Amino acid sequence: MASSSPDEPPAKETPGTECPIYEEVICLDRAEQNQRLAVEELIKTEASYVHTIELCVCDIRVHLQQKQLPDIDLEGLFSNIDDVLCVSKRFLKGLEATVSQEPEQLLLITGWRGASCDFELLLLIWWGEWRPPSLHQPSKASFTLSPARVPQPQLGGALFQEFKEEMESVYKVYCACYEQALLLVESYKKDPRLQQEIVETLNTTVPHTGASDLSFFLVIPVQRVTKYPLLLQKILENTSARDNAYSALQSAASAMLEINANINEYKRRKEVATKYSKVEHLTLRERLGRLNKHSIAKKTTRLSRLFMHEAGIVPKTEDKEFDHLEEKFQFLASGVTELKENVTSYLNNLQVFLLSKPQECELEMEGAAQQYRRLAGMLHRTIFPEFRRRLDQLVYQPLCSLSETLKGPQQLIRKRLDKLLDYEEIEEKKSETGNVTYDEEATMNTYLAINTLLVSELPTFNQVAMQWLGQILRSLVALQRDLAKQVLQEAEIELAQLPHSHVPLPTFWKMVKETLRQSGAQLNSFCQKFETVMPSPVVQPLSPAEERRVLSLVSKHGPEKLYQVTSNISGSRDLDLTLQRGQIVALLHEMDTKGNTNRWLVDAGGHRGYVLAGKLQPYHLVQSQKPRMQMLAPDAGVERRRHSYTLPETPRPQVLVTPPAFQVVAGYAFTARSPHEVSLQAGQPLTVLEPHDKKGSKEWSLVEVNGQRGYVPSSYLMMVPTQELGGWSLPAWSLPTQQT
Repeated sequence: MASSSPDEPPAKETPGTECPIYEEVICLDRAEQNQRLAVEELIKTEASYVHTIELCVCDIRVHLQQKQLPDIDLEGLFSNIDDVLCVSKRFLKGLEATVSQEPEQLLLITGWRGASCDFELLLLIWWGEWRPPSLHQPSKASFTLSPARVPQPQLGGALFQEFKEEMESVYKVYCACYEQALLLVESYKKDPRLQQEIVETLNTTVPHTGASDLSFFLVIPVQRVTKYPLLLQKILENTSARDNAYSALQSAASAMLEINANINEYKRRKEVATKYSKVEHLTLRERLGRLNKHSIAKKTTRLSRLFMHEAGIVPKTEDKEFDHLEEKFQFLASGVTELKENVTSYLNNLQVFLLSKPQECELEMEGAAQQYRRLAGMLHRTIFPEFRRRLDQLVYQPLCSLSETLKGPQQLIRKRLDKLLDYEEIEEKKSETGNVTYDEEATMNTYLAINTLLVSELPTFNQVAMQWLGQILRSLVALQRDLAKQVLQEAEIELAQLPHSHVPLPTFWKMVKETLRQSGAQLNSFCQKFETVMPSPVVQPLSPAEERRVLSLVSKHGPEKLYQVTSNISGSRDLDLTLQRGQIVALLHEMDTKGNTNRWLVDAGGHRGYVLAGKLQPYHLVQSQKPRMQMLAPDAGVERRRHSYTLPETPRPQVLVTPPAFQVVAGYAFTARSPHEVSLQAGQPLTVLEPHDKKGSKEWSLVEVNGQRGYVPSSYLMMVPTQELGGWSLPAWSLPTQQT
């Protein structure tokens, strides 16, 4: 082997097969650096974002809460920012754990081409333990292969896929409420006092930001969710298409783009829902002022479409999923309305009860007057007022809030029906002509947005509303139990001081039976005296027109189907009837089309419709003494008012039982002022000849009293029962005071 002379210059190294490898490695190193910078930007900006949200939640909002400013709506300002923070912190933790575990696994998961590179070099590049030689390093690199090193799978793309649903659920709510939050911020700027409080809070909690209002922080989550696709796209641009992580990064970027698209669609639906769910209280003048040719034509088209649906000319668009959800919602709304009415009546009756103070009156009671006064005083001063306060706070007010919450979806459901009629009309036109205008396309999109929003939101709304209603009912039950417990405790204290409190139980019940027997005898004696002094009952005959109508109902449906309205009914829903008290109807069906047994289908002698079953009372026809004249009377089988005590069986005089009926009496005294009028005394029975005057006005009625005929005000008349089964009984009401 020839040796080289020391004076000869060293021969230049001829670049061989290593030169392309170096160039490719340098190129990979540059892509690696860009990729690493992009990943670091993702993690650092995520950490900064989470820190800013924590400042917003833990410092700014807490400071404003401590100020206790009633005019600032913190829930409207910050929306569900707590959920956003929770998801973002978990996402950041996952990012940091994934990248810090193997800093280069996202950057250098790439393929390698070239047949001349040996397998050990390829493994070293895969494991990230090889660097290209610099100009000052020897050309021959030494490698140390660690067989224990096993490459771990890339989790970056999977992490975005894992958090996709959570991110979409929290960010779509926040972004949908962002516009309303900005409106609140602008309204607070117009109030110098509130704006000063907000600026003081920002200067105290986050002075380094230099923010002058809350919009600086509120926009950050909106900006962050839109930046995820850009950050992932930047990483993707610096990742080789042959890299194992490339497809995962593509999926992650597509997922983030899909999230932003879904958020925008959700915002659009919410804007449509907000527009059409507002309940406007307009006067008749304002409603008429909104009428124009376009609105009249649109309403006419909807009405004709609805008529064609009912007539079966055109088929209805069926949506069984929505129909099921709407039925649940309407059932819930009906229950809330009825419960609210009952609780309102309960509170009013309780207030009337508290106005009476029997403990302050002189009571003719033997022995127990003092204990009764103390017990009644305790109930009226402490227990019942506190119970009423808690009932209003824990039951009535939440019930009112729930009722107000239901108004928005109710309005949106009604608007959906209107838009559905428009949608069907446009669809029919589109099938005929093949094209639609821009406004018609917008109308179709509006219906689809409302329908999609209702189908997606109504299940959750119904569930939350049912939970809300259940909590209200549980509160009502708990209050009733507490009331009963307190009353029982106070009663036991007072009863313990009575003389017979230590009497044996058999002796006590004997005393009770004897007291009830004496009270029953007194009551029977009073009833007998009452029957002797009261005038004979006068059965009110039917007018000729009413008699013909009743006979027509009997001939069509039979006498067993007759019912009488017990109180005025004002129809508030579709196909409901408006009826007056005392009007006679015939029952057709004991439920409506949806199976609700509380609404009955009746025939009012020409008009058919639905009425509440609780306002109908069975009636049967009774023959009067006049030939071919029939009277209307309540059914004797109707359950009468029950009492908390039962009178002992005692011999009772035989009383002539006549069929139950009603009679008309004068509720107030009236003095005739002209020859066409007749004077009345309060409580005086009379006969109504015509329930109107000659001009048809129902304010005056033609009556006959003591053989005299004349007109009296209709409002002075009242109908009372003439006789109950088993003899005369005291009326459940007192005659009103005389009007002046």
